[in-house]
Amino acid sequence: QVQLVESGGDLVQPGGSLRLSCAASGSIFVINDMAWYRQPPGKERDLVAVITNGGDTTYANSVKGRFTIFRDNAKHAVDLQMNSLKPEDTAVYYCNADIWDGRFRRSEYWGQGTQVTVSS
Repeated sequence: QVQLVESGGDLVQPGGSLRLSCAASGSIFVINDMAWYRQPPGKERDLVAVITNGGDTTYANSVKGRFTIFRDNAKHAVDLQMNSLKPEDTAVYYCNADIWDGRFRRSEYWGQGTQVTVSS
């Protein structure tokens, strides 16, 4: 059974930094894209950043220049470094991954979500 587990959410002041981490566990053959999404209160879940297994990255316009997505293929992990945080970055952040498991079945997996609150 493949699982994604996130950590790192917290309360932080505007202008501060935070790093989110996510690790996949279970029977994994290969992971394709890994991504972070976020869902602000009362709004839809949107893509924040995605990284391919080759290291190519794409960011939402709202976070370009402030957020950086990292990936460690050996550890099946993806991190999101968030700098210059703004109150509008407040949301539940979700890890997402496109995974071929040990039985060669391809599925999309989600983490449980981690709360990031930016407030003074």
